Amino acid sequence: MLSYLIKRLALMIPTLFGILAISFLVIQFVPGGPVEQLVAQLKSGGAAAGAESGGTLSGGLYRADRGLDAKQLAQIKAYYGFDKPAWQRFGEMVGNYLTFNLGQSYFYQRSVTDLILEKLPVSISIGLWTFFLTYLVSIPLGIAKAVRDGSRFDTVTSTLILVGYAIPSFVLGIVLIVLFGGGSFWQWFPLRGLTSDHFETLSLFGKIVDYLWHLVLPVTAMVVGNFAVMTMLTKNSFLEEIRKQYVLTARAKGLSERRILYSHVFRNALIPIVTGFPAAFLGAFFTGSLLIETIFSLDGMGLLSYNAVIERDYPVVLGTLYVFTLIGLVGKLLSDLAYVWVDPRINFSAVNS
Repeated sequence: MLSYLIKRLALMIPTLFGILAISFLVIQFVPGGPVEQLVAQLKSGGAAAGAESGGTLSGGLYRADRGLDAKQLAQIKAYYGFDKPAWQRFGEMVGNYLTFNLGQSYFYQRSVTDLILEKLPVSISIGLWTFFLTYLVSIPLGIAKAVRDGSRFDTVTSTLILVGYAIPSFVLGIVLIVLFGGGSFWQWFPLRGLTSDHFETLSLFGKIVDYLWHLVLPVTAMVVGNFAVMTMLTKNSFLEEIRKQYVLTARAKGLSERRILYSHVFRNALIPIVTGFPAAFLGAFFTGSLLIETIFSLDGMGLLSYNAVIERDYPVVLGTLYVFTLIGLVGKLLSDLAYVWVDPRINFSAVNS
């Protein structure tokens, strides 16, 4: 087991390096980079462009009325670090990333690490609550559907969760705002941020209630569409196990259906569900967060990443990609370890040999 872990951790390094290398290479060919954008702004003679860039690029750089000569263009490239060859910039970036120095944002003029830490609470709140609610509802519901396969309960619940799956999260979010956010009917829930303006003056219990109250609508919009996949996966997994020979043998011995279900079927049926834990978490953490954050005015990682791509803020693009990839690789490793926890029959030493 220890040998397997070491090999997996060692494999994560070239995987992470390869993803960063490919992304960095693609960025080199993307038109409209930060240098081109700033040059276009300076040539347009916009005072706003001069104000945004002049705080750092002083010393006569902003002279749009005369155009840009080679010296000024070289200053701009040096400011963004593009005066160095690509291989050198990539090497410096990888070296900094090893110490989690993710660089400085072109657009925000702030540390990328600070930006990520500032936006993470929003995405973590939405992702974690979506993840936990999905599994807390879907697994018991899937088990109940498997036990009552073909019944009216099974048919009705399948129809409801499939309808929820067919509704995009952003559409459901808009419907929830119209119904419960003061759009046209009731104004029961707040629509901006994770907390109220007077959050600091509230008691501990009041802060918890205020935080959860702000999450009701965005988490509901995110979680409804996730029920169908996990519920049907749970149901099918349990049905497959229930129909196996060892279940018939257990029934012949006189064991109760409850004991058969939770003592024998549960652990075996849980294996394919456990493998989906990391993917479900990362999906809840990132997928669809941009639209949800935009609709409910939540300033999280999704909005940060989107703005970084639009503004060609390459340090933020690569920094967030590095963090996302690292989380994904660790999640995959935890998924393999969960295999062993659920099914002790799995032996990684056999894989190594």
